Amino acid sequence: MEQTFDTVLDGQERARRGARAAEAARRLAGEDIAAVALTWVDVSGITRTKTVPVGRLEHAATWGVGMSPVFDAFLLDDSIVSGRHVGGPVGDLRLHPDLDRLVPLAALPGWAHAPADRYGQDGAVHPLDGRALLRRETARLAAGGWTARTAFEIEWAVSATPEEFTPACHGPAYGMTRVSELAGYLRALLNALDRTGVSVEQLHPEYAAGQYEVSVAAEDPVGAADTAVLVRETIRAVTLEHGMHASFSPKVVAGSVGNGAHVHLSLWREGTGDGPENAMAGGPGPYGMTDAGQAFAAGILDRLPALLAIGAPSVASYLRLVPSHWAGAFACWGLENREAALRFVTGAEGERDRAANLEIKCFDAAANPYLALAALLAAGRAGLDAGSALPDPVEADPAGLSDEERAARGLRPLPASLAEAVAVFEEDAVLRDALGEAVTDTVAAVRRGEVALFDGATPEEIAAATRWRH
Repeated sequence: MEQTFDTVLDGQERARRGARAAEAARRLAGEDIAAVALTWVDVSGITRTKTVPVGRLEHAATWGVGMSPVFDAFLLDDSIVSGRHVGGPVGDLRLHPDLDRLVPLAALPGWAHAPADRYGQDGAVHPLDGRALLRRETARLAAGGWTARTAFEIEWAVSATPEEFTPACHGPAYGMTRVSELAGYLRALLNALDRTGVSVEQLHPEYAAGQYEVSVAAEDPVGAADTAVLVRETIRAVTLEHGMHASFSPKVVAGSVGNGAHVHLSLWREGTGDGPENAMAGGPGPYGMTDAGQAFAAGILDRLPALLAIGAPSVASYLRLVPSHWAGAFACWGLENREAALRFVTGAEGERDRAANLEIKCFDAAANPYLALAALLAAGRAGLDAGSALPDPVEADPAGLSDEERAARGLRPLPASLAEAVAVFEEDAVLRDALGEAVTDTVAAVRRGEVALFDGATPEEIAAATRWRH
């Protein structure tokens, strides 16, 4: 039985899952695995977990593991807000492991990991389940004959101390010195990711002190979000094993460059040749986009201000999202323009049919990756349905243009605060329809809660409170 957004766990489906889990548990026990971490990502972007001994995996797959719905109303400091759909002490959900993504954690010997799907006790999908929501948006795109290939770039900063941030390496930005300083750590990380089944494409030092970035292969949307969680938890575990600490915060240190979680996204359709064809290449549109590729990109660009409430969801996000820091602070697009919020990447001549894609630069690692991709697919699909066209590309840093030049070209900055982004988000009918009332209301309530939490706080206080939470 293929799992969809509307899958209901009837007796037959429960029995099927239980049988699969029993077989998986025997295999894991033979590999000296003691426990399985079932994870989900809350609305604040924090990965939460319930764990079960391997011997209970069959029961967990069949009947789920209980959890309170209130976690969706947690802020990053673990305080709780109330929305119309969640926020009180009453109620229960069931976490069911996705056995297709069950994998031993090389970075945590004796442990395995499975992303969890959330169901009500009646076996129906919970309306705030991010994985199910992303499946639904993927299915809606597929109904029009399209698929998406997606991946997250993960940036993090390594500290030698667990309180104040003390860079664990001192070499220059992008310098080989940083690789030499932490060569054993980086080698262990690459080995752990490989043994966990993650296909790494590249790893390199980044701009900020102690900062690195890893890029992984593109997958289907749900797989890409699962991998983003797995990569971050592997980085965290390997870093701790080496006596250091990893921060994925959008702003590790006030006044410095923050961590992004750039999303790479391409649109594909079954072609007349040997396989799917990339709508971002081989067409008559700008830089080789097809008409559909351009419409999909335009749909995302049109909704970037509202999308920030999902993709840049923390008060700290707006300490990162500033002009001339390669964070994409303007709602514009451009060919290989790292100051544009939407960067178009063609790839090298000769591989563009495979490599051309969009990069959303304004998103960061405080985002729930499932909600982020669901919202992006919905925005792109709206562009497809409307046959939207892109404005002229921007080939410079928008901040370097005069006010008159920006006005003439229709260039506008993205929201400069979380409160501004939430206000735009709540008015966006396309995202409300795609995410549903429960998700929309809860996202807005949690965002407003974080705004209130940091009301009057200095950038230094915001960075310190956010540094180790994601």
